[in-house]
Amino acid sequence: MIRSSAAKLSDVRWEVKGPADFVSAVDRDAERTLTEVIVGRHPEAVIIAEEGSPKADAGALTFVADPLDGTTNFLHGFPWYAVSIAAMVDGDQVAAAVLNVVSGELFTAVRGSGARRNGQEIRVSDIADPSRALLGTGFPFKHREGIEPYMAVLPRIMQHVAGLRRAGSAALDLCDVACGRYDAFWEYRLAPWDVAAGILMIREAGGVVTDLEGRPASVGHGAIVSGNPKMHAWLLDQLGSATAE
Repeated sequence: MIRSSAAKLSDVRWEVKGPADFVSAVDRDAERTLTEVIVGRHPEAVIIAEEGSPKADAGALTFVADPLDGTTNFLHGFPWYAVSIAAMVDGDQVAAAVLNVVSGELFTAVRGSGARRNGQEIRVSDIADPSRALLGTGFPFKHREGIEPYMAVLPRIMQHVAGLRRAGSAALDLCDVACGRYDAFWEYRLAPWDVAAGILMIREAGGVVTDLEGRPASVGHGAIVSGNPKMHAWLLDQLGSATAE
């Protein structure tokens, strides 16, 4: 459904939810389609998704989904957006899938069984030297008050690493950590549907995902710091030092 809509972007109407925060009929149609599939298979499940039920309370079986992660990319024809779904049982992630809609690349993970890309097992990178590392991040754009603290930390990170990218889909960013494209990734403000699948993906690929205090990341609103074990530790230290200054 998303792919067919991408072929006729001029017909897609935008709505503004807030500053630099957009939604379209495509987001809502994708969520409705996703909901129909889940309810058809698991009628007892609770669905927490960005557009339709972002404040629902979790149940014994809960699906946390972003029907179109990277809406701004999609609306501009920038080919980097995804569908992200995580299944949770009693509050713990047990399975996840993230589909790069444009490329067709499918990331999957099952708790205790590893993570895969198109069926092939993936692992985080083993790069430990920041000067060789490629990092991903997400700029503050919905919450403008976050711009100044973010800009304060950038020089500290950028002077040490080989490169820094901001692609615009947190779900895919986390998958890129899981498969070793990024050595680490951080963002200060994300939602449950942004991270639910990616957290499991990274952990099953041998990586680490925490909050800014180094506590294991949960499926909620807040900051994410992730990476292979050594680069995660380095990044966490840099972010903490910058915040303390």
